[in-house]
Amino acid sequence: MRIALHSVIADGAVDQYRSHHARIPDDLRDLFAEAGIHDWIIWRSGRNLFHLVECDDFDGAMRIVDAAPANAAWQADIGRFVEGFHGPDGEDGFLPIEQVWSLETQRSSDS
Repeated sequence: MRIALHSVIADGAVDQYRSHHARIPDDLRDLFAEAGIHDWIIWRSGRNLFHLVECDDFDGAMRIVDAAPANAAWQADIGRFVEGFHGPDGEDGFLPIEQVWSLETQRSSDS
């Protein structure tokens, strides 16, 4: 499955976030593999970050990741540069944002 997330970099922390997030710790990378996360890509526009996560089961993966010390350490470290995450209606929270359209889906339905 593929989901997207939206987060915001803390004011004045874009350069620090970019340099600090250039590489995640190896134990976190390995944890993502154990949790069934195949790829996690982050794009930036100003202070807004858009994450594309490809995984087997997002909720299941997050249960595994949230329980792991590697994630707690990473969140304590990278969290100082992040203002927060926002859901599909702009509310605060670590929630997938809404997919509005997909070329692949349209092509499949037109076939």
